[in-house]
Amino acid sequence: MLTERALESMPGPARRRVQDVLDAMKVATRVENKKVLVDLASSVARGLLLKEGKQGEPVGMRASHDAWFDFRYQGDYPEMYDLYRRAVQNQWDGDRQLDWSTDVDPRNPEKPVFPIELVPMEGLAAHGIHLTRDEQMKFVHDFSSWLLSQFMHGEQGALYASAQVTESVRWVDGKFYGATQVMDEARHLEVFLRYLESKLGKLYQVNDNLFTILDALMRDSRWDMKFLGMQIMVEGLALGAFSMMYQATREPLLKEMLRYVIQDEARHVHYGVLALKRHFAELSPAELREREDWTFEVACLMRNRFLAHEIYDEWFGAHLKRAEWDRIMGESPFMTQFRQTMFKRLVPNLEYIGIFSPRIRGHYDKVGLTKYAGGRNASELTAEDLLVA
Repeated sequence: MLTERALESMPGPARRRVQDVLDAMKVATRVENKKVLVDLASSVARGLLLKEGKQGEPVGMRASHDAWFDFRYQGDYPEMYDLYRRAVQNQWDGDRQLDWSTDVDPRNPEKPVFPIELVPMEGLAAHGIHLTRDEQMKFVHDFSSWLLSQFMHGEQGALYASAQVTESVRWVDGKFYGATQVMDEARHLEVFLRYLESKLGKLYQVNDNLFTILDALMRDSRWDMKFLGMQIMVEGLALGAFSMMYQATREPLLKEMLRYVIQDEARHVHYGVLALKRHFAELSPAELREREDWTFEVACLMRNRFLAHEIYDEWFGAHLKRAEWDRIMGESPFMTQFRQTMFKRLVPNLEYIGIFSPRIRGHYDKVGLTKYAGGRNASELTAEDLLVA
C-alpha cells in the first residue's frame, strides 16, 4: 500500500521509471535457477531498465557462436530435408501475391482490422472510463498497430536468429532448411512493415519484454538456446497468435497476408521440434533442467509482453494505475482468448521435445498454463489445421 501511495505522488515519468525497476525486480526474484538468472540479467537490464529498444537508434547485440562447416555433406536427417523441399516449393512474393491496392480503413467497423471486442470496455468502465464509438474505433486502430508492430519486431529478430542458427547448426539438412527460413523471415518483415506503413499509418516501438527476449537469444552462444527461444517460443507463440488473428480479422489484405505467413511459420516450428527433440535426448539432466527453467522464464516474459504498456502510456497513463491496466488486460475476454490460443500451440511442443517434466509442470500450473498440455505438437499439425484452429 505504501508503494502505491508513493507511486501516485510521483510525476508521470518518475512513476514509470520506478515501475520499470519493480518489473525487473519481479523477474529477478522469480527466477530460481541462478544460472538462468545470470544468463538473463544483462538482457533484462537492457530491455526493462535501460529501454535500449526505445532509444530511436540501431541497437547492437554482440553475437558469440561457432559457425559449423560440414564437409562430409552427409544428409542424415531425411525429415528435415523434406521440410527444406517443401519450403523451396512454397516460396511466395509479397509484392506480386498480395493485392496492395486493397483500400484499408482501420476505423471502418464493417471491415475491422480486429474486432471492436478488442476494446476492454467493461474493465475501463469499472474505472470510470467510457469511450465513444469513435474513440473505440481509434483504440482498435492504435491497438492493431501496436500488436502488428510487435510481430514485425519479432520477425526482425527471427531473421537474424535464423541466420545465426543456419551457421551454427551441425546438420547439412538443417543448413539447407535454415537458409529458406532466412528468406521467409525477410519476406515477413517486409510485408508487416509495408502493411503498417501504407495501410495503418502507425508503428510502435518494440515492447520491453520482447526486446529482452530478443537480446537474450541473439547474445547466447549456444545454438540450441537460439533454436529453443526463437523456433519454439517466439515462433510457436506467434503461430498461435497468427491463427487467432486470421480468424478475427475482416480486413481482406491482412487476412491473405496472414494465410501466407502461417504457411511458413508452421514449417519453422516443425523444424524446431525436429532438431531439439533429437538434441535434447543427448543432454544431461542438469542441462535439461536449465533449459526447462529458462523456457519458463521466457514464457512469463512473453505473456507479460501482451499487457501493452505502450498503449497504456499513450491512452490511459494519466487516468489509471498501471496495475489496474494490467488487471484489465489480464481479464479482457479478447486478450484472454488471444493468450490461450498462443499457449495452446506452445505447451505441446515443450512436451514433445522433452522439457516439460513434472518438476517444471508445477511452475506452469501456478500461472495457469498446464491446461494446454496433451495437445498436438508442431510435427502433427499442418498449415490447414492452423487456419481453422
